[in-house]
Amino acid sequence: MAMLEVRNLRKCYGDLEVISDISFDVNEGEVLSVIGPSGSGKSTMLRCINQLEKITSGTVCVCGENMITGERNGEAVYASADVLKKIRRNVGLVFQNFNLFPHFSVLRNITEAPISVLKIPKEQAEAKAMELLGKMGLADKAKSYPCELSGGQQQRVSIARALALSPQMLFFDEPTSALDPELTGEILAVIKELAAEKMTMVIVTHEMAFARDVSDRVIFMDGGVIVEEGAPSELFGNPQNDRTKQFLKRYSENTFKGDS
Repeated sequence: MAMLEVRNLRKCYGDLEVISDISFDVNEGEVLSVIGPSGSGKSTMLRCINQLEKITSGTVCVCGENMITGERNGEAVYASADVLKKIRRNVGLVFQNFNLFPHFSVLRNITEAPISVLKIPKEQAEAKAMELLGKMGLADKAKSYPCELSGGQQQRVSIARALALSPQMLFFDEPTSALDPELTGEILAVIKELAAEKMTMVIVTHEMAFARDVSDRVIFMDGGVIVEEGAPSELFGNPQNDRTKQFLKRYSENTFKGDS
């Protein structure tokens, strides 16, 4: 079953087209990684799907709900506010820069949305938050504030915050790009655990070895288009497009160490 269906997605800023005619699906329980050079449109695509940017044209269906209902005067026509709200509740987005509320404790950062948006009782929301913090190895940080945490800990809190809303699908926008190399492994381990639990995920990442190891499928984007897609073993092991080959050449054999 397709949890996400994107068809002919375009995004323009005035006369500048940054995403051109992108189409792909993500099935339930699948992990899709999106790789490509800076400026290729990866994060913009993610922001369009998550309603943080307005789509110029095309269609997006999330968990069976159509985000776009048509087109008028060259612009996409969005569904009703109720439908868009339902879509937002079905997805979680983890940003590269954490986006935690600095004046809230870790516990309140996680419980704020469930209590205020989903109207979940405080006791229930806090119990769920503590369960998630335990899963992230941060049960002892519930009363701490973001400034008291390392970058890796802050990102784990932001993942817990996204999971607290019980989304059907998670999106990650370069989840390790703001971290020191030694902290990157903490986040990749959490995402690998979610993948093992069959959480449906779309991950924009520059971590090539991670994309290869955790993904069911990989998309390579450049210039606002999908250049190539396929199973990780195919795309990394035997890329067909010259641009894909050129991009992957930038990564040394050490990136994929451990191969037999």
